[in-house]
Amino acid sequence: MGAPGVKAVFFDLDNTLVDTAAAGRRAIEEVVKALRCRHRCGEGQARAICEKVQAKLLKECHDPARTCITELRISHWEEAIRETIGGEANRSLAAECYFLWKSTRLRHLTLAEETRGMLTELRKAVRLLLLTNGDRQTQREKIEACACQPYFDAIVVGGEQKEEKPAPSIFHYCCDLLGVQPAECVMVGDSLDTDIQGGLNAGLKATVWLNKTMAAPADSSPVPHYVISSVLDLPAVLQKMERNINAKLGNEHAVSSNG
Repeated sequence: MGAPGVKAVFFDLDNTLVDTAAAGRRAIEEVVKALRCRHRCGEGQARAICEKVQAKLLKECHDPARTCITELRISHWEEAIRETIGGEANRSLAAECYFLWKSTRLRHLTLAEETRGMLTELRKAVRLLLLTNGDRQTQREKIEACACQPYFDAIVVGGEQKEEKPAPSIFHYCCDLLGVQPAECVMVGDSLDTDIQGGLNAGLKATVWLNKTMAAPADSSPVPHYVISSVLDLPAVLQKMERNINAKLGNEHAVSSNG
């Protein structure tokens, strides 16, 4: 199944191998329900609190040397509650919301059976590495929750490295871990800015963009070598690469023979 010259495939985690966005939506619904039923918040207030937290998560800048991720995220909830309903800071309610959100999200992070099967088959032909950005604790908890460790030869978390995707250094570190060259590796991920741009920056053989909606990217976006709508389409991409390389080798052989 591996294409000639392809010795390793790097996979992103969030919204590539596991549907983190869907798990997050379920987690938010649990918090909304808890705020309404146990704390007598109105529907609008409960949803406003959750929306504020989600906005804070998108803009989050975390320095693990200064504060742990748990304290930071409880603070997000505390601020959102105070901004929405006023009054004194309510750390205990904020902590309750955070741990409910976190535990629900982790519970719904699953590696689908079809994806497990694909990874198992791929690993017979190439080496597999999981490459995910993010805080060490958060990402390690997700990896544990979806039990994906057995399917990979190595796992690299950006928060444990000097630089994260799209920096070339983290990709080259991954290559060194597996004993392969960048030109022998393929990167698969849903983010044009980190996965695809990073793979291009590092000089990988190919980048594969997972675009579930098949929406057109912005003109300024990096251009992937291949686009798929499901991660399960990856084996077909590798087979296509194999055919293209074999055809190129055949043409070069013909030219050499004729010469």
